[in-house]
This record gives sequence, structure tokens and C-alpha cells, in this order.
Amino acid sequence: MKDFSRTLSGSSLSGFARSRAWLARLHIDLILLLLLMLQCGVGLLILYSGSGKEMGMVIRQFVHMCIGMTVLFTIAQCPPRLFQMVAPWAYSVAVFLLMCVLLFGTIAKGAQRWLDLPGLPRFQPSEIVKLVLPLTIAWFMSKRPVPPRITDLMIAAVMILVPTALILKQPDLGTSLLICASGVLVLFFSGMSWRLIFTLIAIVAACAPLLWFFVMHDYQKQRVLTFLNPESDPLGTGWNIIQSKTAIGSGGVDGKGYLQGTQSQLEFLPESHTDFIIAVLAEELGLIGVCLLLVLYAAIILRCLILSSRAETLFGRLLAGSLSATFFIYVFVNIGMVSGILPVVGVPLPLVSYGGTSVVSLLSAFGLIMSMSTHKKR
Repeated sequence: MKDFSRTLSGSSLSGFARSRAWLARLHIDLILLLLLMLQCGVGLLILYSGSGKEMGMVIRQFVHMCIGMTVLFTIAQCPPRLFQMVAPWAYSVAVFLLMCVLLFGTIAKGAQRWLDLPGLPRFQPSEIVKLVLPLTIAWFMSKRPVPPRITDLMIAAVMILVPTALILKQPDLGTSLLICASGVLVLFFSGMSWRLIFTLIAIVAACAPLLWFFVMHDYQKQRVLTFLNPESDPLGTGWNIIQSKTAIGSGGVDGKGYLQGTQSQLEFLPESHTDFIIAVLAEELGLIGVCLLLVLYAAIILRCLILSSRAETLFGRLLAGSLSATFFIYVFVNIGMVSGILPVVGVPLPLVSYGGTSVVSLLSAFGLIMSMSTHKKR
């Protein structure tokens, strides 16, 4: 009996090893792939509740995830040198699309952020920039000496500010800040001195009043004021965050039960299928459910960082590292704004909130990370 058990366990391990080796030849990391599939499955379950049991929305999100997985597999097969070749051209196309958005983009919910081209589904070019900008900055910095010189940093800063300003003009403050952060992270990983980093932080802090008076729109200013005191307008601008915090607090430790949340099911909680979907999870599954989701996110980020360290080129390490850190920022900002420790900036929860372009772009980023880590120099 013991010999049979050893044989069975040995065959299972050898089968797992063969599967992992087969995926390695396809430049797919099995551990990260399984974590992403698990995250997508959890996201669909939460979306079903957050959407008010609307199966059509869940099916559409599942289709988006399948498209994203297909793109992930496709991107993972491409060697890093191919992305280095296309980086400047991709950056030019992305900036051109952002300019097209300002000229004849589709307006929805008071913002002009979408392109509706003939023969193509409506999409947000800013989601493409989330990949293209760190790709381009990594390409640029990988050809410069490390640590970077001041002139190289100034050129890279201009490359970051151009798409950031175009997205800010749409207006989309949250996405513009996150995209700017994705480019700055590449500069950070390229070896910027801490003295320069603290100098830049001081300059940004000094320019904050200019941002408030000359750049931010009235509704963006109101979001900041609401963040500081949501009870000042409980039935207006403060409604979203008050209902969100109520849902999170009412869930307690173990929650009210799946599909049993009152704030989401009775539609007190706004945008329960997009920006505030984490509040649905907190109300129904409580602190335990939120902690399990955070553990899953942490496992994905940790695996991405491990893969980033395995990249054999400076370009690969810069790109994979910045994409891994950017994914963490998306998670942190969404949960922070829903729980009231950050202003509401309209950032979806990765792989959980509803949104086709967002899901495809995120899974594409994981395809880039796999490509950077699994392709070896000849």
C-alpha cells in the first residue's frame, strides 16, 4: 500500500513537473497563471453580487477576461527585444490616440475619455498608455548609463508629462496620476539618488497650490474637500464615501453572507460593480473575506517581483519591476479611497471591478512580465 502511495504521489509530481516544463517552453509562469485565474474567478463572484445578480454583466466580464488571457499568452511569446523595437512607435501611436480623444472622443458621464472607431468596440486609450509609457521609459533608460544623468532624467520627465497632461485634460485626474507614477517608478528602479528623489518630492509639494488653483476642475476640488469632511454634504458629494464606509463597517469580521449585503443589494452603495466593489465584499464576507483577497493580491505581487528579478536585461528588469509596483499602487489606491483614507479618484479594483479595457490591459501587463523573465539571452 505504501509503495502504491509513493508511486501515485510520484506520478502526480512528475505530471506537475511536465506541465510546468511545457508551460515554461511557452514562456508562461505556472504559479502566476494559476494565481491570476484564481483572482479572475473571485472577481466574477464578487461582480455577480455587486452588479445586483446581473448575469449578463458577469458573462461580458468573463469574455473580457478570456480575451485578456489570450493577449497574455500572445505577449508572453514575444522576446523582449521585440518590445524594445516597437516601444518608440507605440508611444507615438498612444499620444496620437490621446489627442484624438480630445478632438472627437466620446463623452460619457461628463468626461471625454473614449474612442468609438468604426469596426472596433469603444475603448479608452488611457488604458493602453498604462502599458506603453513604462515600456517606453524602460526602453529609453536601458540605453543610458546607470545611475541616470540629469539630462536623461529631464528627457524622460518630458516623455512622462506629455501623456499625463493629455489624460488630465479629458479630465481624468486619477488615471493621469497613476500613469505618471508608472513612468516615475521606472526612473526609481533605474537608480535615482535619494537626494534627487526628495528634491523632486519637495518641488511637487511646492507646486501643489498651482495644481489646486489652475489645473484641477471644480468637481475634483470637491472630491478633496469631501475626503477631508464627508459629512459636510451627506446627501450630495459625501454620499458615496459615507455609504461605502457604512457597508464596510456593517460587515464586521465574518460579514452578512454572500449576496446578503443590504447596502449593495438595496442599491444604497453607488458604483457597486466598479470603483466601490470592495465595499460589497467587505459587507458580505467581512474582514476575513477582505484579508483573503489581500493575501491573493500579495501573492500575485510577490510572484511578479520574483519574476522581475529573473529578467536578464536591464530593460526587462525595469519594465517588469515598474509594472509589478504599479499593480500594487492600483490595489492600494482603490482600497484606500473606498475606505476613506484617500480621495475618490475613480480607480477600479484590478481584476475585480467591471471593465473590459482595464482587464485586458492588466492581463497584458502580466504577459509582459512573463516575457521579460522567461526569455533568456542567447
